[in-house]
Amino acid sequence: MQRRTRPSKQPHVFDRDAEWDGLAAFVNRPLPHAMLGIVSGRQRMGKTYLLRALVEQFGGFYFGATAATETESLRQFAAALADHLGSPAPFSFATWDDAISYLFGLAAPRNGDAPLLVVIDEFPYLAKSAPELPSLIQREIDRFQVAESRMRLLLCGSAMSVMGGLLASSAPLRGRAQLELIVRPFGYRAAADFWEVTGDPALAARLHAVVGGTPAYRRQFLADDVPGGLEEFDDWICRTVLSPFSPLFREARYLLAEEADIRDTALYHSVLAAVAQGNTTRGGIAGYIGRKSVDISHPLNVLEDSHLLAREADVFRAGKSQYRITEPLITFYEAVMRPAWARLESGQAADVWAQSAERFAAQVAGPHFEAMCREYVLGPGRSLVGSALGQVGSGVVTDPAARRQIEVDVAVVEPGSGGSRPTVRLLGEAKWGTVMGLSHLERLARARELLAGRGMDADRCALACFSAAGFSDALRDEAARGDVDVLLIGLEELYGRAAPA
Repeated sequence: MQRRTRPSKQPHVFDRDAEWDGLAAFVNRPLPHAMLGIVSGRQRMGKTYLLRALVEQFGGFYFGATAATETESLRQFAAALADHLGSPAPFSFATWDDAISYLFGLAAPRNGDAPLLVVIDEFPYLAKSAPELPSLIQREIDRFQVAESRMRLLLCGSAMSVMGGLLASSAPLRGRAQLELIVRPFGYRAAADFWEVTGDPALAARLHAVVGGTPAYRRQFLADDVPGGLEEFDDWICRTVLSPFSPLFREARYLLAEEADIRDTALYHSVLAAVAQGNTTRGGIAGYIGRKSVDISHPLNVLEDSHLLAREADVFRAGKSQYRITEPLITFYEAVMRPAWARLESGQAADVWAQSAERFAAQVAGPHFEAMCREYVLGPGRSLVGSALGQVGSGVVTDPAARRQIEVDVAVVEPGSGGSRPTVRLLGEAKWGTVMGLSHLERLARARELLAGRGMDADRCALACFSAAGFSDALRDEAARGDVDVLLIGLEELYGRAAPA
């Protein structure tokens, strides 16, 4: 099979370099057999935008499914395929069996022909009306592992639980895919570039704490309404996210409603509200909503499968974990909007926002800042710990003598191997609205001492203070002395505008 020269990513596709390279490599692989790829990601991440650009560059057939009956969906598919092939008359398929067989027949090998790219977008709509589709595709994929084929089939969808189930357990397509790509939100640095606010880290951090890295929120939802500076942020949030006339106003509710496995949305909102209020353990969530822990297993699993909730292990305590909402807009909705929903609907955005400063800092910006700091250490700040290995996370260190628990917001721990001890590379504390001082450094030093006493190697452990509000002169002097490895990292450092002190 002829290998095409890999086209460069189109200029209008922002970021997504790794995703483009993965998709291009999938299409361009000179394997003389059919290949299957699964592309998923929540709505508004730009999946369709990316895949249409791929089809434009490589050629091929793109079909975007809609919510319809099986008969109508089949008719739409036939019409789109006929149009793609330039047929003067529309195609007519009696069943999806006929349609899939015909589609794979188009990829029959011919000398000198390049791979045939086929993209079926919003595949869950089709699978809902025609549950046999995954099995039909499996049959053709298996058939063309023996016979030659130019087929490069990409199935794409936004219903994360459905897309994840395509390759799970005993599903028909299990083991058939050569690509599984999840299109995620932009990271906080890429999001700042996308919103064109990199020059104002304080504004960029607040924007990301509210709307995250979802591309559609800037262009499609807000028509490029971007605050010109930090001084405009309050007015911006009142006329956009908190305005009942804005598409973002009800977006957090719609994100839940879009998931096929979520039916009792009230229960799921209660679970998310519990996490947004700081109840991050399974027991804490259950207690907040008045249920037993066993009764919330299903909602927690569904929210995890939907990529709206993440369970993060405690790096210091085996078997312990905490839940974190992955979509900032949902956290903002549950913490700020939902408690004042009636007032917001009646147009009192300015008053609600003015009274939400403390709640926003404690329940939205603070936890989000901690996650940003972990993302920094995992990515651009990785060189600070001098190692490419290790788990980046958070955890709790118990201090029996003081009868307290020390919460470590950012930690890098390398697992032991071959009988060696686990190595603690970094311990960090993150504060959104607090000027950090020596007391914060002393708490980290005590955690390091306790971990060393438990058999962990902490000799080369750096202590990192992350603050969006700054550092005291005493702490800066201590870091400058160089007696211990102390890192001071503020917003300028997080956004790459300065080197860590």
